[in-house]
Amino acid sequence: MTKKERASYILNRLQQLYPNPPVPLDHKDPYTLLIAVLLSAQCTDVRVNQITPLLFARADTPQAMVKVPEEEIRAIIRPCGLSPMKAKGIAGLSRILLEQHGGVVPADMAALEALPAVGHKTASVVMAQAFGVPAFPVDTHIHRLAQRWGLSNGKSVVQTERDLKRLFPQSCWNELHLQIIFYGREHCTARGCQGMDCEICRTVYPHRKRAKKTRKS
Repeated sequence: MTKKERASYILNRLQQLYPNPPVPLDHKDPYTLLIAVLLSAQCTDVRVNQITPLLFARADTPQAMVKVPEEEIRAIIRPCGLSPMKAKGIAGLSRILLEQHGGVVPADMAALEALPAVGHKTASVVMAQAFGVPAFPVDTHIHRLAQRWGLSNGKSVVQTERDLKRLFPQSCWNELHLQIIFYGREHCTARGCQGMDCEICRTVYPHRKRAKKTRKS
């Protein structure tokens, strides 16, 4: 298969497997999604979904969050890891949303990336899942699978995102990044497949003899 043929097959198969992929992080609006995505850094979505109800019961708007002491935020989110940095980010971005954006999460990539503790991936997720703006957030699952499937050379998540955006129609980006994540978790795990065992790996590289080594982002 050529790269374009692999991409076409993968897109069609993932649409069959996950026709309506749900957003894996529980939220009710752009602000709670932003906080949930921030907490998901180096933490599982399952754990985040266990912690956010506790945090949002205390404060689920920027107006309420700025009144919560940073130490209290840190104590609530500690199970998510990196709690000092994340608590500082939550407190800081809530304050900036009030001071600069009228308490509303901006539907603008640059404005999101300017918020404390909000990187490109987090901003991309919010743009895609909260506002429906085409984006292609690249997490560890997508970075790994793009290499295994020969869609990117995998030198960095920046390059992976660029390569995937070239290969796939913009209209499918928001669903496709979720579809790849779900497939990576269920069928093409880091050690369980290694580019040889799952259906897509066997189809796009039927003659692969050795496990595919993937580069970390």
